Amino acid sequence: MKILLAEDEVSLNGIIAKRLKKENFTVDAVFDGEEALDYLAYSDYDIVLLDIMMPKKTGLDVLKEMRAAGNETPVLILTAKDSVEDRVKGLDMGADDYVTKPFAFEELLARIRVLLRKKAGRSTNQLTAGDLILDLNSRKVTRSGTDIKLSSKEFSLLECFLMNKDIVLSRQKLETLVWGYDYSGASNMIDVYVRYLRKKIDEPFDRKLIHTVRGTGYVLREE
Repeated sequence: MKILLAEDEVSLNGIIAKRLKKENFTVDAVFDGEEALDYLAYSDYDIVLLDIMMPKKTGLDVLKEMRAAGNETPVLILTAKDSVEDRVKGLDMGADDYVTKPFAFEELLARIRVLLRKKAGRSTNQLTAGDLILDLNSRKVTRSGTDIKLSSKEFSLLECFLMNKDIVLSRQKLETLVWGYDYSGASNMIDVYVRYLRKKIDEPFDRKLIHTVRGTGYVLREE
């Protein structure tokens, strides 16, 4: 899952980003409203964490421009405890939820999970394809009842495939979703990790799930 974090308080931004990455989210962190809009223009996100009080453009400005442009990415507002009016205004403008500072990180995670379930039209934290099950809470993956051990990036890549089941994803799209907007590593990284993933979730089983779309990228589908 890929998150845009827009928070101008440097220390808080760093703490949230670090904790989210530890939970295996891909995070792009920005510090003002204009930078947030720049990232939103060039990359897709599963959720946006948006502080209201930011320089250059406020969180409410960013939210207004997002919705005016037809961007329906779920938005979770980060707001001060005493700014009831801003919270109400944000919800009326199209925010999906909010947390008040200071907040427990566990609450933030729970609210993120709820929004991600709503976005995917799911009632549970499990993603499935045939006999393959990925549990977002326990971070366990099984196929035909067999536990499959994945690295952090393998898990994120599989999660991305399952969230976009039956959709062809280019290598560039996968790279951005799993490694982040600023990734500048090896150009064949996606192919390497798809190969790792296939060894674990496809090769031991008769029915293959990850398919190559020549000249485009990859797709996870049940055939």
